[in-house]
Amino acid sequence: MFNGASLNIQEKSHVNIESYTIGAQFCRTSYERGGVIIYVHNSLKFTNINLSEYCKEKDIETGAVKLNINPLTMCTITICRTPLGNFTYFLQNLDNVLESLYTPSTHLIICGDLNANYFVENEQKRQLENLLLMYNLIGIVSFPTRINHASPSVIDNIIIDISCFEDYSVIPSSNDLSDHDAQILTIKIPVQMKSDRLKITRKVGKHTILDFIYKLSNESWDSVFNNKSYV
Repeated sequence: MFNGASLNIQEKSHVNIESYTIGAQFCRTSYERGGVIIYVHNSLKFTNINLSEYCKEKDIETGAVKLNINPLTMCTITICRTPLGNFTYFLQNLDNVLESLYTPSTHLIICGDLNANYFVENEQKRQLENLLLMYNLIGIVSFPTRINHASPSVIDNIIIDISCFEDYSVIPSSNDLSDHDAQILTIKIPVQMKSDRLKITRKVGKHTILDFIYKLSNESWDSVFNNKSYV
């Protein structure tokens, strides 16, 4: 599978890649030099997921495909956000995208140019990481993906649930398509999932947190406060 973000994606002018099919795309109409595209190898069966309702040029440009690779169901999402895009809008709609796609049995993989530098501690990175952690997702790219004026940055990333993939690797790859280096993710998929392991997870999101706070407010804590054993 090949994910393209921050490329110059224009309708009806895509690059044809031998043995690959376009699985998802978002093409800019008001601005140039942007958009996203996913190419899927012809040997893989996929389903396009329409995310156009969440897209806004420069703020968040995204597309996704669902793959059934026995025994896993994976959803690959590609995202592009420009440095001048509205970051609050980006976070809100990224949350909407993840909430619409998340299921306990679907493994999410996010690839793209998020323009949040993982080499620098800042408020945008913190907010993005906190949002992703609500879905148990974490960025795994730790090497520079772009060097501008001798200053390396990690603004492109691959984000996965590392608890679901026990055997994976990610490496850089220089290319002539962009001033950003590519990242190659390799995942070793088990031939058969272990059936004797039961994994129970709980989704933590803004709605579940509000529900938890509401339920706490209706609890009586007299038995706890009056229990002398806790004093």
